[in-house]
Amino acid sequence: MTSSSVVDKPPVRRVAIFGGTHGNELSGVFLVKHWQENGAEIQRTGMEVKPFLTNPRAVKKCTRYIDCDLNRVFDPDNLGRTVVEDIPYEVRRAQEINHIFGPKGSDDAYDLIFDLHNTTSNMGGTLILENSRDDFTIQMFHYIKNALAPERCPVLLIEHPSLKYATTRSVAKHPVGVEVGPQPQGVVRADTLDKMRKIVKHGLDFVQLFNEGKEFPPCTIEVFKIMEKVDYPRNKNDEVIAIIHPKLQDQDWQPLNNGDPLFLTLDGEVIAYKGDCTVYPTFINEAAYYEKKQAFVKTVKMKLTAKHIRSS
Repeated sequence: MTSSSVVDKPPVRRVAIFGGTHGNELSGVFLVKHWQENGAEIQRTGMEVKPFLTNPRAVKKCTRYIDCDLNRVFDPDNLGRTVVEDIPYEVRRAQEINHIFGPKGSDDAYDLIFDLHNTTSNMGGTLILENSRDDFTIQMFHYIKNALAPERCPVLLIEHPSLKYATTRSVAKHPVGVEVGPQPQGVVRADTLDKMRKIVKHGLDFVQLFNEGKEFPPCTIEVFKIMEKVDYPRNKNDEVIAIIHPKLQDQDWQPLNNGDPLFLTLDGEVIAYKGDCTVYPTFINEAAYYEKKQAFVKTVKMKLTAKHIRSS
């Protein structure tokens, strides 16, 4: 390995940990509140780590959001909207977060944000990647996956030409989604919280090693790249008329092949998957996605390789 093939990256000095982007996803809420009181376990030499409650009003009401989904409004239109009296609370809050941790896309933005989420789906401890060319984040995910092995830690790549997420964490240069489940909304489970805590710990350990000059040789990780969202079957009144089939329920990240059952009507009719390739569904039967008309998302497996990196 010649030194010329090593990519120098700036050190990561400013890190935020977001909890409560959705106010009823309690692992992140509990951890961030704990770290605001006692942050010893998240502090690392040479960097500032700021735990932050992103949607305090929704947290207080233990609801996903007040007016609209905070995790979908970090786009130029909403961040640039004029603040008037009837502006949605989450849009106003997004502008405040962008002011504190951004501006998004600028040199002044925070280096790294961990955004902590829970899902009602059986996804385990999942990492969410927004950019397939982000060598630093791919290297971090490789490190976290190895640290957690043999426990699985799937990576969901949400890069897609027509699915625009505009996430809260996208304010940072390196946005990291942490999605842990299954956990019901408004409930906190010790095992789920512990999984989330370990992912953050290993992520911060990686940043400290990187900042201290450790080199990370090229690495390859498996990711599940989002392809499309699949809705429930509906009637002419737009009402759901079939539910997730028992053989699909809780089978996040498992292969789905042509002819496998997807949905079951209350009359007992099975609706099967029709597709010409194997896909890997996830966010299966996520409670928060009924309103988004999403029964699950289809993903395909692919490999991503990160370059040899070190801190400049």
